[in-house]
Amino acid sequence: MQISRLFQIIYILLEKGTVTAAELAERFEVSVRTIYRDIDALCQAGIPVYASQGKGGGISLSDRFILNKSFLSEKEQDEILLALQSFSAVRYPELDKVLSKLSGLFQKSDVSWIDVDLSSWGNGEREKEFFSLLKNAILEQRIIRFTYFSAAGEKSDRTVEPVRLLYKDKAWYLQGYCLQRMACRTFKIARMADVTVTGQSCNHQKDWNTAMQPREKESAQQTVNLKLKVLPEGAYRVYEDFSEKEITKLNDGSFLVTVSMPGGEWLYPYLFSFGTALEVLEPQGIRNETARRLKNMAEQYFIT
Repeated sequence: MQISRLFQIIYILLEKGTVTAAELAERFEVSVRTIYRDIDALCQAGIPVYASQGKGGGISLSDRFILNKSFLSEKEQDEILLALQSFSAVRYPELDKVLSKLSGLFQKSDVSWIDVDLSSWGNGEREKEFFSLLKNAILEQRIIRFTYFSAAGEKSDRTVEPVRLLYKDKAWYLQGYCLQRMACRTFKIARMADVTVTGQSCNHQKDWNTAMQPREKESAQQTVNLKLKVLPEGAYRVYEDFSEKEITKLNDGSFLVTVSMPGGEWLYPYLFSFGTALEVLEPQGIRNETARRLKNMAEQYFIT
């Protein structure tokens, strides 16, 4: 996201001549300190940006500066445009303007051949609002508060120092330092509600990498070796959810899936999402627990 902002800053300076750091900070919804870090990054990249003080002062480009496209190859230009288009997945602000300006500079007439949208069906506006709030909180290092619903349906109020957004296994997650648990945690954004950004600054972000390593190793060890049978009507899910090496097609048209997956409460709703197309063969403990839960579900609809 910083790269896109740097391009936008250059174009603003080319267009307006002189702009204050406060104006840029307000435009990009970041702190003045972040803008000055951006300016330092531009200077280190060889862009002649300078700041002047006093009345009428601000941030400017050298009058002799020209943004020359020749320092980028055709392949690099295409890769930049593709990367910027991919930012639409997280609703990056003013993306269309940046794409329009860069495509004009690069003389690329067609930059709409790909459309990346990772939001869920029917929930786009809610996720757009959340991404904007979380993006600002992460960049400005502000503590957030929200209500969270666990996989078991338990409701809790959380206060978190946000660190990064993660897209994994068809879902968006927020990773950060939870002040209630005093530890690093990962939250599924679809289960978050009433997100607010506070005026409090984060204090634990520098400890993120050190704190997360043991937890990530621990999570990696909590896996279950599954053997699943999927009927032919579930074929579309088989090839969407599992790799080819995990799938064996049987003579009757069904599929045998041998896969290692993280254990935990989430696993059963996932298995149930296949409906009657899936049967758990192994391990026996997962098979028995699946049968028990299915029996309880059936009893809710049993009419005496």
